[in-house]
Amino acid sequence: MFENEALRLLVTVAESGSFTQAAVRLNYTQSAVSRRIAALEQQAGGPLFDRLPRGVRLNPAGRTLHRHATDVLDRLSRAERELAVLHAGQGGLLHVGAFATANISLVPTALRALRDARSEVEVVAAEGPTDVLMRRLADGALDLAVVSDYPSGLPPADGVTTTVLCEDELRVALPRGHRLAGAGAFGLEELRDEAWLQSAYGDRPTMLADACARAGFSPRKVIRIAEWTGKFGYVAAGLGVALVPSLAARAVPDTLVLCRLTDPALRRTLHVALPEAPIPAALELGELLRTTVDRGF
Repeated sequence: MFENEALRLLVTVAESGSFTQAAVRLNYTQSAVSRRIAALEQQAGGPLFDRLPRGVRLNPAGRTLHRHATDVLDRLSRAERELAVLHAGQGGLLHVGAFATANISLVPTALRALRDARSEVEVVAAEGPTDVLMRRLADGALDLAVVSDYPSGLPPADGVTTTVLCEDELRVALPRGHRLAGAGAFGLEELRDEAWLQSAYGDRPTMLADACARAGFSPRKVIRIAEWTGKFGYVAAGLGVALVPSLAARAVPDTLVLCRLTDPALRRTLHVALPEAPIPAALELGELLRTTVDRGF
């Protein structure tokens, strides 16, 4: 409704207490300031200043608009500064997304390296499933995301490019007292009588269902638990077992053990996803993620 220049004029007149002084500051004529303020008052629905024998002062309506005007102008000024450093590759905001288990160690390790190298970059972190992260990238709400093809592949997203980061093996979490806890790698058919902890809902195919089918059985029972802490609690209580990415190994409590499975298909691929025109800080973080993977984070 109100133009930025009109709001800037309002603030300048309020600060100087005079149309004449505001005109001098802004290199306008006094009559031009009077006309612009009159037009602004018409937009606002009434007077904004009390006209005094010497100068002007804000009336209640003017003080209300002045409060909002200073807030808007401050936000615009900060946006200009952030854009300037962003386009210069020197800093600014970096919106980063990742799925839950990538945030256990991989992404935080890379972000710590970015902070050490580029303290002027301010990271805004977001967590969510891959399909949501890809949509947010396509919408311009994220600058980079770490995504996965588990459980049903990478969804397409206009204007988003993906490159492979690494592969992540899926293991099975068992309570320490389980008969297979010390067995090393074994086939999934050894767990045909177990209940399974899963977070996926609906009828979409899952890697677990496909792997069980290859092993010649269907899960006896599936318990739907969304959060990893809940899954670990159920496994520790002996109520079921769960597939756990090796990426999440550092978060597994001591009451559980992670065992390898012999099915080579039980793995997922992680990707770095970027918009078509990534900002410099996003490209730098992408390289740091690859370095983090190479070092085993």
